[in-house]
Amino acid sequence: MDLRQLYHDVIVDHNRSPRNFRRPEMVDRVAEGYNPLCGDKLHVYLSVVEGKIADVSFEGSGCAISIASASMMTEALLGMDESEAEALFNEVHRMLTESGFAPDPAKLGKLASLASVREYPTRVKCASLCWHTLLAALNNTGAEAAMVRTE
Repeated sequence: MDLRQLYHDVIVDHNRSPRNFRRPEMVDRVAEGYNPLCGDKLHVYLSVVEGKIADVSFEGSGCAISIASASMMTEALLGMDESEAEALFNEVHRMLTESGFAPDPAKLGKLASLASVREYPTRVKCASLCWHTLLAALNNTGAEAAMVRTE
């Protein structure tokens, strides 16, 4: 099996069975993301305890790439501190948007499978919506939702 097929299989798996797709009972940070160009809508929920992400989940609707990206994001973030989460946002954003950027699979794990999205510019916003929504949630320390729009 070639690497491209493996990456495709990871995205399909996370779309069919998204991890952490739920609204938690306790949440102290939430943000809503919306991409009006394709209709993807996501809510990202965070519970941050002593600077660490104790729980992270999402709800919403979107294409396979959008849902898979959010699912993989939630798996990667659990247990990270806020600065690590922001650093991961920056790494994923570079991977999705910078031509010639070679992601380090050891550093990104399954998230590296999203690198192929860069070849389809109209899909980059699908993969990055949850990440921008995460950043809004990290910066929103109240229980009210922050809003992010990608266009």
